[in-house]
Amino acid sequence: MPVNLAGLWVPIATPFAATGNVDLPLLVEHGKRLIAEGATGLAVLGTTSEANSLTVDERRAVIDACIAGGIPPERLMPGTGSAAIGDAIALTRHAAAAGCAGVLLLPPFYYKNITDDGLFAFVARLIEGCGKFTPRILLYHIPQQAVVGWSLPLIARLREAFPAVIVGMKDSSGDLSRVEQASVFGNFAIFPGSEAKVVAAMAMGAVGCVSAGGNVNARAIAELVAVASKPEAAVLQVAVNAVRAALGDRTLIASVKAVIAAQTGHPGWRRVRPPLLELTETERVALLAEPAIRALLPMPAIAV
Repeated sequence: MPVNLAGLWVPIATPFAATGNVDLPLLVEHGKRLIAEGATGLAVLGTTSEANSLTVDERRAVIDACIAGGIPPERLMPGTGSAAIGDAIALTRHAAAAGCAGVLLLPPFYYKNITDDGLFAFVARLIEGCGKFTPRILLYHIPQQAVVGWSLPLIARLREAFPAVIVGMKDSSGDLSRVEQASVFGNFAIFPGSEAKVVAAMAMGAVGCVSAGGNVNARAIAELVAVASKPEAAVLQVAVNAVRAALGDRTLIASVKAVIAAQTGHPGWRRVRPPLLELTETERVALLAEPAIRALLPMPAIAV
């Protein structure tokens, strides 16, 4: 795969202003910081971004604000999946027209027990609807959230029908056997959805990871991805896993935002959009006291 579809892509958290609106300047600032810390790019509008709690107009605005704020479009891989085919087409076309590196496509997730034929028809209609503004598509498999998923036989079928378009997969199932089996597709960018197993996944053919933990630990995860095949990777894997475990002990999105708030000194980062809730004060204090998390925070000022 081209180099821009490898490495650490961060599903960037979305900050909200006191009004409840997306705080676009703060989002852009955060994205620039992550790239400076070693992230290859930003998987804006992902699960950690609370994308499915944003309107289509808000999602377009996030893409546009990143680019207007100086983040190169080739560093963006937006999530454009939607239960409504028209919304998915509109967002995917917008990302392509903006020059984004590709898009992450959730399956249409409202109706359950959907057949592979139905999902194939969805993708085919989306590609037809995008026309000349069809970006590279990475299928986003997260069955624990969507319930609907991309089966490996369906991916093989989509690859055969649209080889220049269906170019990869973010697999958040946690099932490494899917990574190993998908590696036979060839020229197919596979990203596990967590840094916790990235060394093992890359040994099976993955090219990096798309990880929520990158919001608070980008430098270490990017370094781990870069040295995944080297002996020092084992020690680095243990260290990043400690951070991921601390975040995962509580609600992941709220935990990520609580840590960003502590790292930046901006308490507004703790806001989430309903139906999600912020961590309680007890949860927040406990999280920030975790040794792996405390190591990521600025040192307190020393009184003199």
